[in-house]
Amino acid sequence: MSRGRQTFVWSAAALLFCLSGSAARTEPGQVDNLRDIVTKMKACWKPPPASRASPIDITVVVSFNRAGEIFGRPRITYESEAATDNDRLIYRIAVMEALQRCTPLPFTEGMAGAVAGRPFAIKFPARKTPPQPEKRAWLIPKTL
Repeated sequence: MSRGRQTFVWSAAALLFCLSGSAARTEPGQVDNLRDIVTKMKACWKPPPASRASPIDITVVVSFNRAGEIFGRPRITYESEAATDNDRLIYRIAVMEALQRCTPLPFTEGMAGAVAGRPFAIKFPARKTPPQPEKRAWLIPKTL
């Protein structure tokens, strides 16, 4: 390999290394992937006490702009069937309060461009589901 070609290869490698390092840096607390959006939203979720409303599951569809603010109007797309009108109203208010507490979301630059204007369905479960027993291959009886 000639000296000029070798210098070009090393320069290109150094440039790629610098670019990849700057794109990978995120500040703590920034939203950099879809899982972070759901995690942040659920951290803001405070279901109403059982004394005010029966527990229900509720799902909201919401979009964000590049700045992490709510874009358009959030829509409730699912509520548990057994919910009364009072339960629905109280849970809808709790969802909107969670959205207000969490927004604007601190998106990284790359994430902001990827999610801007796209709808996200976020489920807010009212009840904690008990952990499912773990199935392991060596614990399952096997008939030979």
